[in-house]
Amino acid sequence: MLAIIVGLVIGIGLPMQTSINSRLKESVGSPFLASLTSFTLGTIFLAIITLIIDHSLFFSSSLFQNQPAWIWLGGFLGVVYLTANILLFPKLGSVQTVIMPILGQIIMGLIIDNFGLFSSMTKQLTITRGFGAILVLLGVVCIVAMDSIIGQMHGKISDVPKEKNLNLWRLLGVIAGMFSAMQTAINGHLSTVLKSTVKAAFISFLVGAIVLIIIVLIQHPQLKIKKAENGNPWWMWIGGLIGALYVLGNVYLVPQVGTGLAVVIVLVGLMAGSLLIDQFGLLQSQRNPITPIKIIGILIMVAGVTLIRLF
Repeated sequence: MLAIIVGLVIGIGLPMQTSINSRLKESVGSPFLASLTSFTLGTIFLAIITLIIDHSLFFSSSLFQNQPAWIWLGGFLGVVYLTANILLFPKLGSVQTVIMPILGQIIMGLIIDNFGLFSSMTKQLTITRGFGAILVLLGVVCIVAMDSIIGQMHGKISDVPKEKNLNLWRLLGVIAGMFSAMQTAINGHLSTVLKSTVKAAFISFLVGAIVLIIIVLIQHPQLKIKKAENGNPWWMWIGGLIGALYVLGNVYLVPQVGTGLAVVIVLVGLMAGSLLIDQFGLLQSQRNPITPIKIIGILIMVAGVTLIRLF
């Protein structure tokens, strides 16, 4: 029961992190500054946890000679994923910002498993897993397309954000999700090499923070915090802490229930968190009321992910 609660909580926390970081972007004026703040806080927190558990932040320099170069790319891919979510949130809303990357994660996850990329265990694409992927895609279509169509048929104003080039933003979400799946596989191999999941997470966050420092110095040599019209709430700074807790939650969850069930539990939390944010406009986000077709689409996606991860 504790494992299920942990999985649901960290799942709910992830869309909240995106909303928080999106709010932080309003004050700092840049998605990269918001990502840097998040990564820096997460790195410090994970450094403390790593010192407590492993008593050291260092690793053998032989890894640079004995391991492939891609083993250090997890942090960079994490930067792309986090920054993309910050950009997507005001364009697509909480639910679509969650489901589009999930679609990308599923697609890339199946590719990685089928070909054993990034030194991961090979898991062939079966009819059952293929059907699960189709269900995920149908769920996305149900949420994105049918919700708008039904609203128009009933003469209602669709709650889908009215931004130009929405499909391009959705595509960015899918690509970001694919990068996230690659990051997961890379960090999984890194944790095996280091024999420490926590230290692998710390290194990933550290690399991401370094990448963002370089980007920020190039784009914003003078860093200034802007005061938004509705003030700067204290909680806009804690996105990185939530991200670090998400990593630690997975560290606890996977050994307890297995990777497949852990993914499903966290996914349910993700969907619940995104629905709560959209329904009530939490954390100063735009309110997008829940519709029955949106619930149906999410249930179809959860069923698809369950088939992929558990069979």
